[in-house]
Amino acid sequence: MSKLRVPVGPHDHIRGPANAAVTLVEYGDYQCPYCAAAHPVVRMLEGRYSSVLRLVYRHFPLVEVHPFAVIAAETAEYAGENGRFWEMHDAIFANNHRLSPQLLFALAGTLGLSQLGLRDSIEHSRHADKIQSDFMGGVRSGVNGTPTFFINGQRHDGGFNLPEMSAAVDDALQTVAPAH
Repeated sequence: MSKLRVPVGPHDHIRGPANAAVTLVEYGDYQCPYCAAAHPVVRMLEGRYSSVLRLVYRHFPLVEVHPFAVIAAETAEYAGENGRFWEMHDAIFANNHRLSPQLLFALAGTLGLSQLGLRDSIEHSRHADKIQSDFMGGVRSGVNGTPTFFINGQRHDGGFNLPEMSAAVDDALQTVAPAH
């Protein structure tokens, strides 16, 4: 089982309690249909384990097969610098089946973000270093496809359905706080 090689830090996008017993790190690609299918499961996990789970999202764009993956990651990062990362993250995955540059600009407008600012960010690849850093951290951690999840630093090699992911979170909780 692979281990997460890059610890969670201040440059990560984190949703959930800072002192959570379980950290779920996802390496994903916004144009990946499997990531889009896993997204509602992750949201259900966040709801079910809201007091003990934090989610970390890292970019792993598979540019050879997903031509809009990098622009989508750039869009999410632009939203993040404006305090709207998670709203954009959720909106992109909700619209994954029709992802295009036009859609990304429309989503930015819907979230009240400057479309000119987004255009500048994309044209100048303002967040390329962050996206590449996430990607290389994934490579170092053995990520070779998306989505790839790590639960408390251990790669989750099971399915991305709610029962298997819930069982993995439950196992991690037992490891952190074993029953007496």
